[in-house]
Amino acid sequence: QVDLIESGGGSAQVGGSLRLSCAASGRTFRRSVMGWFRQAPGKEREFVAAINWTVGNSKYADSVKGRFTISRDYANNIVYLQMNSLRPDDTAVYYCAARAALYTDITDDIHEFPYWGQGTQVTVSS
Repeated sequence: QVDLIESGGGSAQVGGSLRLSCAASGRTFRRSVMGWFRQAPGKEREFVAAINWTVGNSKYADSVKGRFTISRDYANNIVYLQMNSLRPDDTAVYYCAARAALYTDITDDIHEFPYWGQGTQVTVSS
C-alpha cells in the first residue's frame, strides 16, 4: 500500500509559479514510478509528468515541457512539481499518483497508476 498526500495548490497569476508537493509513505513506493496528473472541469484526467523514484529520469506531457519540472527528495520521501510560466489552461485539480512496486518504466498511461492522492486545486487567472 502507498499513501500519497498532496499540498501546495492555490491561486496564481498568468506567468506565475507554484510548487506542488506529494508526501509518500508505504513500503514499496521507492521501487516505483511517481507521477502527476490533472483534471480540469468537464475534462478527463490527463498525464502531466512522471519520475522514476530510484533513477530519477522523467517524462513530461508536451503541454508542460519546458515549464514544469518534476523532482524527488529521496531522504524525505517527497515528490515535487515545480510549475512556472503558468497559463489559464493549467487550471485543474492536480493529483499525485504511484505505480505498483517493481514497475519501474515511466509511463503516461493513467491505468498503470493504482495509488492516488486526494488532489489539490490549482487556479491560474489573468
